Amino acid sequence: MAVTEPCPAPADQVWRLLVDWDRHDRWMLLTRARGGQGPGAVVEAVTGIGRVGFADPMEITAWRPATRDSAGHCEVRHLGRVVRGRGRFDVAPLPDGRSRVTWTEWIDPPFGPLGRLAWPVVRAAVEPAFRRSLRKLGRLAGDGA
Repeated sequence: MAVTEPCPAPADQVWRLLVDWDRHDRWMLLTRARGGQGPGAVVEAVTGIGRVGFADPMEITAWRPATRDSAGHCEVRHLGRVVRGRGRFDVAPLPDGRSRVTWTEWIDPPFGPLGRLAWPVVRAAVEPAFRRSLRKLGRLAGDGA
């Protein structure tokens, strides 16, 4: 699954906010995170509302910071019980100081055959949430957050 959104801010500005895990909850729906940066660093994320949710620990496996003039990416390996697989953020510069962010997830659904059967329904709910989160990331980065 991949979602792409344009952002009104330069790629380097979007990148800084994207990988500032402590500020993740400002733009990513229902998710708090903290962690390091660069290959091998761990990111501890929790998705949910209040005390109801699940842990989504990740290890950063690829890291190339975006600059105003060059694309960058952060790829992670999901290590949790609920979310397993890989995820990736790509940030690419566009003309006029704008950028484009693509969020891709290659998820191994939990709960075996039942999870694979339910994945199309889950995906239909998750994809708009990802898109909404990326739009909020773009607005915040554009505001200089």
